[in-house]
Amino acid sequence: MPPLAERMRPKTLDTYIGQKHLIGPNAVLRQAIDSGRIPSFILWGPPGVGKTTLAGIVANTLERPFFTLSAINAGVKDIREMIEKARKSSFFDRPNPVLFIDEIHRFSKSQQDSLLGAVEKGIVTLIGATTENPSFEVIPALLSRAQIYVLNHLEKSELIQLVDEAIAQDEYLKKQNISVQEYDALLQYSGGDARKLYNTLELVANFSEGNEMIITNELVKNLVQKNIVVYDKGGEHHYDIASALIKSIRGSDPNAAVYYLARMLVGGEDIKFIARRLVISASEDIGMANPNALLMATTAFQACQVIGMPEARIILSQAVIYLATSAKSNASYVAINEAMTRVRETGALSVPLHLRNAPTKLMKDLNYGKNYQYAHNHEGNFVTQEFLPDEVKETKFYDPGNNPAEGKVREKLRREWKEKYGY
Repeated sequence: MPPLAERMRPKTLDTYIGQKHLIGPNAVLRQAIDSGRIPSFILWGPPGVGKTTLAGIVANTLERPFFTLSAINAGVKDIREMIEKARKSSFFDRPNPVLFIDEIHRFSKSQQDSLLGAVEKGIVTLIGATTENPSFEVIPALLSRAQIYVLNHLEKSELIQLVDEAIAQDEYLKKQNISVQEYDALLQYSGGDARKLYNTLELVANFSEGNEMIITNELVKNLVQKNIVVYDKGGEHHYDIASALIKSIRGSDPNAAVYYLARMLVGGEDIKFIARRLVISASEDIGMANPNALLMATTAFQACQVIGMPEARIILSQAVIYLATSAKSNASYVAINEAMTRVRETGALSVPLHLRNAPTKLMKDLNYGKNYQYAHNHEGNFVTQEFLPDEVKETKFYDPGNNPAEGKVREKLRREWKEKYGY
């Protein structure tokens, strides 16, 4: 018997739950589908939000042949064979087939290159699915020929709707006397992932044995914890463990950080996925407290690409331990978030005249660049002058963290800027 997630997979846009910003009335992808003319596109979003399902619905709605490849086990030869099948299925006035590639971020450059010709010539309409930022993982030539559509985590109301519809409509569950009293534990274990939600619901339902079952938070927790191996089959906790790794680094616990690193490596996680998150953590959680952390993480990322597994485990271990034992500061993270919030609130404020570029006489006549003071002409390469627009000139975005490195930064700012950076 297919798993519940497969049995409940929707076949039409009207039964598809979520992603209203893409397929709701007048939404961009819905309009393209309704017009019958869709571009090649890449669906980028977290696991279990309906990327594969949406690709199938698109092909079904447009009545096009649908070919699929998984980047995990397909090579260049498989791609060429699939393209040839697609070419042969295109005859007379029949629309070109859809080629769906799951986890397209796992394709190498040569594999992606092998797709280019077929996409350019319209032999196939490519639909890719990825959990990783396409800007980093998809080659520019292919990226320029495809639209990027971002899928979001499912909302609470949508997850509850999935549960209720499964109990009412699934051919097996509807025969059982199941009702839901509490949804919180089901939703907690799903983490916004519909597939995990269905797996958990099916696991719980398997214990009803034909008797009346009222699903409560306590029941779900007990059954899932007792059957965690079943629940975790196939790496369902991929993002949970990645989160635990980063939070262990942030919490300065090298033992826990190395443990979760090991969990990811033993589970076959892509080392680039791990290394990218270390680079992010180096800036988000350590930042100015130890600027060398970003250098360490970036070097580890580059080294992993060159070395590969199994030796890359040593490089990642060194980087994880270094980050976990480093001083911590999120001041840079907070500063850019607050600055971007202020920009959105205030709009495009005028740059002060003395900071503007003045390449023409007209601009000089308009006082562009006038009274700008060149810092290197002053003692200590510093001179007091205003750099922010008048509307936000009293705003402080960067507040140095409480650590030795940023303590020196704080004192320098106080010394040079006096009350402006008086903290």
